[in-house]
Amino acid sequence: MSAVYPLTLLYDAGCAVCSLEMDHLRSRNHEGKLQFVDIAAPGFDPAPYGATLAAMNAEIHARRADGQVISGVQVLRLAYEAVGLGWVFRPTAWAPLRALSEAGYRAFARHRQPISRAAAPLINAIRECRARRMARRMRECAGGACDAAGNDRRPS
Repeated sequence: MSAVYPLTLLYDAGCAVCSLEMDHLRSRNHEGKLQFVDIAAPGFDPAPYGATLAAMNAEIHARRADGQVISGVQVLRLAYEAVGLGWVFRPTAWAPLRALSEAGYRAFARHRQPISRAAAPLINAIRECRARRMARRMRECAGGACDAAGNDRRPS
């Protein structure tokens, strides 16, 4: 694809906020530009990624297609770009906002577990809403009239 994609995202599925975000990216990953690796999975070995598990737990990491390992807000910028939502994180690369966004992300990353625990009711509600939406799409697409994303494939 490119020097960047496919981009392998190294994330902690044990973090509810992180997992919810990866679920969102996964649901929009129609072109397969993103790959997902759970660093909390039993047997995960960080060695092939050139970073320690402690570093990966401190902030999100990714490996680009060219093998370069990157971390922090840059990972999120590239991940969102891959799924067509680059505009969301693009301002974080602008000089006036770069330092602020990186500092904000590091503060979030440092406190992500307590934030996840506090946000658990909201996260669960979002997951339930997404599940209901998917179930509705599947019912509407019964009979194979839709693709995997729930888009109607019947001739108009």
